[in-house]
Amino acid sequence: MKIRWYGQSSFLITSEAGTKVLIDPLGKMLGYKMPRLTADIVAVTHNHRDHNQVQIVDGEYILVNEAKSYEIDGIRIKGIKTFHDNVGGAKRGDNIVFVFEIDGMRVAHCGDLGHQLSDEQAEAIGQVDVLMVPVGGKMTLDGQGAYKVAQQLKPSIAIPMHYRKKALGLAGRFFFEKADVFLKLIGSSRHEQVLMVEPQHLKGQTEAVTLDYK
Repeated sequence: MKIRWYGQSSFLITSEAGTKVLIDPLGKMLGYKMPRLTADIVAVTHNHRDHNQVQIVDGEYILVNEAKSYEIDGIRIKGIKTFHDNVGGAKRGDNIVFVFEIDGMRVAHCGDLGHQLSDEQAEAIGQVDVLMVPVGGKMTLDGQGAYKVAQQLKPSIAIPMHYRKKALGLAGRFFFEKADVFLKLIGSSRHEQVLMVEPQHLKGQTEAVTLDYK
């Protein structure tokens, strides 16, 4: 499985069989410049403009945007309803955590999660190998909150997203925090351009991986 980051919360996952799953397409926003892409599956965690730019996607893809179960091209997907804030969605609405079963591994993408998971939500998400979690604060979990979610789900790999990068410019400094707090709390971290994951690479202790955006 190959994971590439396109900035903010947008990732392209490519399975060993070549099936492409695009999550939260960003387009050209907030300083990021995402190219047009081809995908088989497009998942949208919530309907905000920096997560739902599906018009950049070519091909006859299947849209996944509901908190329910799917099975597409041998990939199982489960959506769990959560919220974009810590007051039950009263400020920023609903959010979906998607769990993708790909190549024998389970990848959870938290979208713009804004709260700690309840016991019921954590149980519904289940065992996680790779966790993509927002760490930028203000609009989502901050680094400490994201670390607590990582403790709840205990992934082998935790990928921070939705945080301050140079590409964001002034908007980044105002709306997002850096990933530093999250990385320090996790303790073990490395950087990759593109992440290649195989079951034998997974460890018991959580390691943070930051990615270059393309």
